[in-house]
Amino acid sequence: MIVEHLSLVDFRNYATAELALHRGPNVLVGRNGQGKTNLAEAIVFLATLGSHRVSSDAPMVRDGHDAAIVRARLAHGPRKVLIEVQINRQGSNKARINAAPGRTADLPRYAHVVLFAPEDLQIVRGDPSSRRRFADQLLIQRTPRMSAVLGDYDRVLRQRTALLKSARARGMKAEALTTLDVWDDKLIALGSEIIDARSRLAADLQPGLTDAYSAIAGEDHDPRLHWAQSIRGGDPEEGDAAEEAPAPGSTADLFRTALAAKRSAELERGLTLVGPHRDDLVLRVRDLPVKGYASHGESWSIALALRLASAELLRAESPAGDPVLILDDVFAELDAERRRRLAGITAGYEQVLVTAAVEEDIPEVLHRHVVRISAGTIIDEREVNDDRA
Repeated sequence: MIVEHLSLVDFRNYATAELALHRGPNVLVGRNGQGKTNLAEAIVFLATLGSHRVSSDAPMVRDGHDAAIVRARLAHGPRKVLIEVQINRQGSNKARINAAPGRTADLPRYAHVVLFAPEDLQIVRGDPSSRRRFADQLLIQRTPRMSAVLGDYDRVLRQRTALLKSARARGMKAEALTTLDVWDDKLIALGSEIIDARSRLAADLQPGLTDAYSAIAGEDHDPRLHWAQSIRGGDPEEGDAAEEAPAPGSTADLFRTALAAKRSAELERGLTLVGPHRDDLVLRVRDLPVKGYASHGESWSIALALRLASAELLRAESPAGDPVLILDDVFAELDAERRRRLAGITAGYEQVLVTAAVEEDIPEVLHRHVVRISAGTIIDEREVNDDRA
């Protein structure tokens, strides 16, 4: 898949923006704060329906405006498709596909993107929500209908938690709260689907993670990943994960049993303590947890390996071909050897977008089509050189 052209209206610092992109490497160069990452963020939004920088949509709308427009012309081999999303400061977003109204949930069917960014270090070093967000955005790209499942789960979770808080305020006992059973059924149905999809994702990422880590780090530290699940006891959200011993019964059965066991604790705290929103993706190297034990270089290697494994998974499964790789200010964070290794691995993808504040940080193999960004102004060096010629 190739992004041939990106158009923005009232997105971040851009009143309007037009960016032509080419097959192979594309380099966006500019000082920090000029708008390079905003362009990358816009492309990522089309593929994941979310931002890698903020958890809500409103910050992406330019100050003083109610909505932003992100439009991209994509090439899937000989086929072209124009996709557009209107990001509203309030209310639901709207989508158009080939100029006709569509569902925002359908956009990831057309846009396949894998982003590498400095924020990726939070996947391995941050709290569990960072790892859940990484997994769920990849789930949406892999299976776009999961966007609706995740959204429905969040709505049910909010309703159920509101009921628990109300019951706590009124001093209700667990046995008197019969309406909670209805929300339990919905939570279990949606949550079980998410838990099972995440488990399959972790298993499918494992081979690619092993290969990518070795390629980046130049060493075999036996990287591993698995889910610590609240339905199996403990509370991974608070660092209390139960052992991953096999347990009889389906995911839904385990979920229901765990909810029953935590009912009193949930009423006392006014929180839903069981479900995929409390789970954690556990990462290990050298048979030790990455968080708290891995060096800076190992942490970066595992973060980059997760993204590369994601790209390889999408590449293998998508009929659209390679995902677009975006390397957003990554090379400044890496030593010379890791820069060389990462550039060599990614250069073979159909389209790569690299952003950098210092042009010299970019390895030569990726240094081709250069665009300069200054205070929201886009200067395409290829176009400038063509005009001079």
